[in-house]
Amino acid sequence: MSFVEYGETIKDGDTAIVFLGHESMFPVKVQHGTVTQTKYGVIRHSTDLIGKKYGSKVTCSKGGWVFILHPTPELWTMNLPHRTQILYSTDISIITMMLELKPGSVVCESGTGSGSLSHALIRTVAPTGHLYTVEFHQQRAEKAREEFREHGVEHLVTVTNQDVCKNGFGVSNIADAVFLDIPSPWEAIGHAKSALKAEGGRICSFSPCIEQVQRTCLAMEEYGFTEINTLEILLRVYNVRTISLQIPDLGKAAEDNSSTGFDSSNPSNQGSLCANLQQGTVQFKSGVPQREMVGHTGYLTFATKS
Repeated sequence: MSFVEYGETIKDGDTAIVFLGHESMFPVKVQHGTVTQTKYGVIRHSTDLIGKKYGSKVTCSKGGWVFILHPTPELWTMNLPHRTQILYSTDISIITMMLELKPGSVVCESGTGSGSLSHALIRTVAPTGHLYTVEFHQQRAEKAREEFREHGVEHLVTVTNQDVCKNGFGVSNIADAVFLDIPSPWEAIGHAKSALKAEGGRICSFSPCIEQVQRTCLAMEEYGFTEINTLEILLRVYNVRTISLQIPDLGKAAEDNSSTGFDSSNPSNQGSLCANLQQGTVQFKSGVPQREMVGHTGYLTFATKS
């Protein structure tokens, strides 16, 4: 099992996603002799998981069933254990596009945090690229190394435990892109410039406060970055529902029907006409935004090394 390569069958030691529904799923480490409790009953790893195909429908001990899904960066973002606040798919998608990442790209990241963005970056640059990720907190760095090893991507990532504002990324003139998610990104702009390749490298900084953005932009200008711009990405979810609206009165029914080729002499058409007039309403599907939505998450500031 690897987060960047698809495996057909579930093996001992894999990380799998137990899917109970769109709003209910969780990761599980598959181990011989282990059981997992769900609201539908027990899942026995030895008999119910190991050797089965990913995507299989597994019946639990109480008769209910779940699906076992192959892990992806998107599913991991939705289910990972939070060690820090994380980036979600809305921001991750624009980051990977605006940094112009592709297979073979070299990326520097700080900080690693819970690894949500890290997994997406690794999948994007695989199989020949590399991610250099820096985490200030020692325990979080060690946990990230462990997860990357369990997820089969350790050969694509280097985790370093140090202060990026003081010590940089540990590499020079090789990165195609740099991403910063730290409290004071302006203090790391110089190190980011040193890590980027000679010309044309891209940088992105994520900050929740506009004051952080202002100081970061000033630092980018000071170090010669160009094409500086800041975005805020907001996700708006719509609910699809059936609504009923009253039919408007546009005049005599006979006149309307004759203008549209309606044959009122046909008995079947007369019946449907009477039914519609008596009902007086029509039903159709409509999309409406939710009354509450996730608001501000943060600002994304992009720039290019001149």
